[in-house]
Amino acid sequence: MTDVSPLFNDHAVYKTLLESTKAIPWKIDWATMKFAYIGPQIEALLGWTADSWVSVEDWAMRMHPEDREYVVNFCVTQSQSGVDHEADYRALTKDNGYVWIRDVVHVVRNDEGDVEALIGFMFDITERKKTEEQLLSLQKELEVLSFKDGLTNIANRRRFDSSFELEWERARNERKPLSLLLFDVDFFKQYNDLYGHTQGDKCLVDIAQTLSLALEGPRDLLARYGGEEFVVLLPEADAESARKVAERCQRLLQKKAILHALSPHDRRVTVSIGAGTVVPGDRTERSGFIKAVDRQLYAAKNNGRHRIEHVQLSESERP
Repeated sequence: MTDVSPLFNDHAVYKTLLESTKAIPWKIDWATMKFAYIGPQIEALLGWTADSWVSVEDWAMRMHPEDREYVVNFCVTQSQSGVDHEADYRALTKDNGYVWIRDVVHVVRNDEGDVEALIGFMFDITERKKTEEQLLSLQKELEVLSFKDGLTNIANRRRFDSSFELEWERARNERKPLSLLLFDVDFFKQYNDLYGHTQGDKCLVDIAQTLSLALEGPRDLLARYGGEEFVVLLPEADAESARKVAERCQRLLQKKAILHALSPHDRRVTVSIGAGTVVPGDRTERSGFIKAVDRQLYAAKNNGRHRIEHVQLSESERP
């Protein structure tokens, strides 16, 4: 790499070029760890005059405390190794504000290969950082939305699938029970036909909010499974615990008393529930367990709806 240190000589042309750019040039003598030069633009950016930058101590202390240790250690290590490098950090302004800086550093060696000086440029990257933070915030928001059902605001099928996979492996490794509840809203087609799809959507929102009140475990998950179907994942819940949650769901919906004039069950919206409990073993599979619970849901619907059907699988049983 070409040695650009001549740029820091007192030649008028080079000095004028350096001091007319937005990038702030600087040079540090490695032996003394003192600034041999820093561009006067530093005062406009940070408020500190150029002659106040005496040593690397000034550079380090004018850095955000959260950034200081990592950036200083990184730059010193890279410099000692003779490696050109870049570092981003928040620099303290004279009025106690902060500006994001990117330091681009070139290590100058003498003929013996020893480090002689560091030269580089400081760039104000505050606006770029703001844009990056906005994009990161948007990305996180989109990630949250991608796991949330747009109508009911509870977890969606994708979130359930992801959580179910993790909880299944945990239950298998720890030899603990895992329970699942599948819900289907009874006579929902008739509800939509009678009240319209807008009211049908509101009904699903009300059901989601009501079912969420039945969950107690820190890892319990309610998700919209599809259409008028919901699912509840109950990690570490045995058969008795799962049945209690299912019964609590029915009681809460009964108390909510959503009118459904075409329902034979007290003219109220009800749900059929298929429940299942398993301690996953080496022979059991997630898909098989879901199918077994789904069969219980259909049994509940075929046996008159507004009821709970439960299956409990042994550790070694293949669903």
